[in-house]
Amino acid sequence: MFDLTGKVALITGGNSGIGLGMAEGLAECGCDIAVWGRNADNNARALDRLLVYGTKITTYNCDVTHSEAVNDAFTATLNNHGRVDGCFANAGFSTPSPRFDQSSDEHWHQMIDINLNGTYYVLRAAAGHMQERAEGGDRFGRLVATSSIGALNGMPRNQHYAAAKGGLISMIRSVAVEYARYGVTAHSILPGFVETPLTEQSFATKAFADKVIPRIPARRLGQGADFKAIAAYIMSDASEWHTGQEFIIDGGYLLF
Repeated sequence: MFDLTGKVALITGGNSGIGLGMAEGLAECGCDIAVWGRNADNNARALDRLLVYGTKITTYNCDVTHSEAVNDAFTATLNNHGRVDGCFANAGFSTPSPRFDQSSDEHWHQMIDINLNGTYYVLRAAAGHMQERAEGGDRFGRLVATSSIGALNGMPRNQHYAAAKGGLISMIRSVAVEYARYGVTAHSILPGFVETPLTEQSFATKAFADKVIPRIPARRLGQGADFKAIAAYIMSDASEWHTGQEFIIDGGYLLF
């Protein structure tokens, strides 16, 4: 049911954290992987880690905040793989502001560019490719955006991040409706508190350990590996009639 042999998945931000966890889950099931990331060293390490699964792995340096760079990287991916069956728009970034009333225009636009606009550019390129294939008789596609539980609960001093991640949910719902006729599904993944290179500094504080971790019913932070299975399910034929879902993966945090 979850044999992904012959399928190709593109994962932005796939060189570490959640993205790399999804890439490993897909590669374990036989999927070929195209990893997009901005850090060449991280791309190289991800390549070495993924090659052990025996599928075709390629990496690309791409800043998703520039639509031209996205289009060029997508063309390069197609040239190497011939097709993109699944697109996991996972690249993102977060840094808190001072108080909301003291936040800057520059910081707001930076967060929107990375977390919302970049995902839009990537999914737009993939959706066009998948529709074109479907019109030629090859109906299959998976469009996935990594949102956040921050889109659903209050995030003081992170209103820019929450707004971007909330926008992803609305965009994905609309994409799911528009592209279902082409055999393309669309979903949002909403992680809770996950240990990644971007979060390790803030997670290391005593305040976080005292106030946040006790509120996670699973009593631990998430890891990239916790996202292997959801990626494999979405990418598989088993999820063909399942679209427009927000998958909350947070160790029970929002329930408590």
